[in-house]
Amino acid sequence: MLEKTTRMNYLYDFYQSLLTPKQRSYMALYYLEDNSLGEIAEEYNISRQAVYDNIKRTDHMLEQYEEKLLLFQKFQERQKLIEQLRETLLTEQSKEELLTLIESLEKLD
Repeated sequence: MLEKTTRMNYLYDFYQSLLTPKQRSYMALYYLEDNSLGEIAEEYNISRQAVYDNIKRTDHMLEQYEEKLLLFQKFQERQKLIEQLRETLLTEQSKEELLTLIESLEKLD
């Protein structure tokens, strides 16, 4: 569950501008502020099922955006390459290795 929550938080960060204000609010309350479905339902005076349905639909939308735009995937790849660059610099590897890693970073964009 924690892994899914972390993923949804990242997807929300990348794609929140593509969501409606209500979707943003539900997602922020549920994933970022860790409110329960009941708490969100009470705040908006709707049923828990309505909140659940909205969150599930929005989860699916965020996954579809990621499938098409790959912003989170590229972010993860970029972070991995940056870490490799750090390790390479700390171990004083060859300039060729550094250039290869930099070229890999450039290809992501």
